[in-house]
Amino acid sequence: MTKKQPASGNSWSWVPSLYFAEGIPYVVVMTVSIIMYKRLGISNTDIALYTSWLYLPWVIKPLWSPFVDIFKTKRFWIVTMQLIIGAGFAGVALTIPAPNYFQYSLAVFWLLAFSSATHDISADGFYMLGLSEHDQAFFVGIRSTFYRIAMIFGQGVLIILAGYIETHSGLPSRDINVIANPSFTVNRVVFPQQFDTTQLAGPVKIITYPGTLQLSTASISQATADSLIKRVKNWNTKNLFYADKQTGTIQASTAPGESSWWDKNVVAGLEWFLKTYFGPGSIVKVNSSKSGNVGVVFFHLSKKPAGKQQVIVNFGRESGDHSISLVEGSRFVFTSLNWNKPAAAIIQLDPKLKTSAAALFIVKSGNIKLSWIVTFFFLSAIFISIFVYHKFILPYPSSDKPVVQKKSFKNILSEFLRTFVLFFKKNNIGVILSFILLYRLGEAQLVKMAAPFMLDSQEVGGLALTTGQIGFIYGTIGLIALTLGGILGGIVAAKHGLKYWVWWMLAAINIPDLVYVYLSYTQTSNLLLINIAVAFEQFGYGFGFTAYMLVLILISEGDHKTSHYALATGFMALGMMIPGMFSGWLQSIIGYRHFFIWVCISTIPIFIITKFIKIDPAFGKKTNQPPAENF
Repeated sequence: MTKKQPASGNSWSWVPSLYFAEGIPYVVVMTVSIIMYKRLGISNTDIALYTSWLYLPWVIKPLWSPFVDIFKTKRFWIVTMQLIIGAGFAGVALTIPAPNYFQYSLAVFWLLAFSSATHDISADGFYMLGLSEHDQAFFVGIRSTFYRIAMIFGQGVLIILAGYIETHSGLPSRDINVIANPSFTVNRVVFPQQFDTTQLAGPVKIITYPGTLQLSTASISQATADSLIKRVKNWNTKNLFYADKQTGTIQASTAPGESSWWDKNVVAGLEWFLKTYFGPGSIVKVNSSKSGNVGVVFFHLSKKPAGKQQVIVNFGRESGDHSISLVEGSRFVFTSLNWNKPAAAIIQLDPKLKTSAAALFIVKSGNIKLSWIVTFFFLSAIFISIFVYHKFILPYPSSDKPVVQKKSFKNILSEFLRTFVLFFKKNNIGVILSFILLYRLGEAQLVKMAAPFMLDSQEVGGLALTTGQIGFIYGTIGLIALTLGGILGGIVAAKHGLKYWVWWMLAAINIPDLVYVYLSYTQTSNLLLINIAVAFEQFGYGFGFTAYMLVLILISEGDHKTSHYALATGFMALGMMIPGMFSGWLQSIIGYRHFFIWVCISTIPIFIITKFIKIDPAFGKKTNQPPAENF
């Protein structure tokens, strides 16, 4: 029985939901996963390296996009991918409690990434088949709006939900006041071997000692400070408070203590050079015989956790004088094996501090794994609902048919290869590819480290924001600014053309990266100022990204426009993936301050490349004349 094409008025019933569904898995794989892994204790280096590989399906998407046309209908691919994505979200939730959750969840995210990229191909093709040319033009703004709503939902609502569950599912927080005064005496640190093993009545609580830490501003020897820091670090490691197998971090493939040829001959030398000349500053002066005074804060639980339950305890400064810093012990894992042993954290004074000062440190514990399990099951339920909805609502366009029955394998292969040959034979292809790969070189590194920078403690150069605050800043304020910048970019480009605005947009997407240099040097706790800074950077990105997309459209003009545009977006994804892969490694070596300066420096090459891009002055303006083909 032949299905009838619905009236165009019914397009409102599926276009918004289809592009909302297109945006959700992308933002989850590329953004939400980063925040989840950071909260679960994965290192910045591992986060940047392994999540950057998740970008690969969008990079190589053009390689299998013809097969979506050849086999089955676009409608079939849409509903099938939505079912797989819904199951994939549930799969992530199920892997989080596993001992090696990092490896398992990454495997599921890979499945989600490939499914999402295939869904993008089929959804964009179905959009052109299910709507008339007039309706395609009318709904182009609607689809973009609902894609951005998906971004808001993913970066805002989902992160806020996870943060709310995290803060309302853990143990009560404890405050520790640290007071520095010249009149206090320098006391010897007493390091208890074990607290009272008697389990206290009532629910599990965090026990801290002392409640108020008093430190003299008098200096101590560097050797004494180094010895205590080393002792505390070894103690915490020995008693599994820092256990790697509990963080889910992927271990090196070489044997313990053994380095690969690449590590020994290339990486080690590069790391030494970067640390020596560009490494972050340290409170402790290694070239001085004197050091700032140090004190130790101890933690343990009031009773044994049930079964194999883990209690994650985070410790850091909440407010106060920056001359009082945490130098060792910001995250601890308590289990039934070490609950009554003293986990230790070291607080150190700036050796230049000679007057009274105070700071408030807070001990917090939330059920981080539970928060993300609930969040991903919630996502799964949403996507399964979308799958059921589209199964019945999506129209059946008569032109939505597989083409395999009319083409032999030889013809398909020939046309497939010809598409690539024509793309790489375009005039100035070297300039084109350089532009695509370098336009977002700085942003590709920045986007990977922005959220970890906001989440990290002030002691390691971060802003020490909560998960919920990150969700609001990036998922609400930032995304609103991004959307407004994109809308304004489209309006002005349509009025004066791309050639007029390209340099302004290039500056808009790159120069605002300087706000992160400012934030990293001031480490401000003013949320209003942080929101304004992020909004400024995101608005510039939205405005500047308009030129990027218009150039991609311009260089795709001619035969095989759709395939060439897919190839261009593949290189666009590659330009985000490669810089993102080494960003975490670089940041861990040189620190946030120097990293953000490097980000700004790495924007310089695109200003040189753009000078060689040929743009028709009429391109982008409202005109009935087709633009000249420059490539």
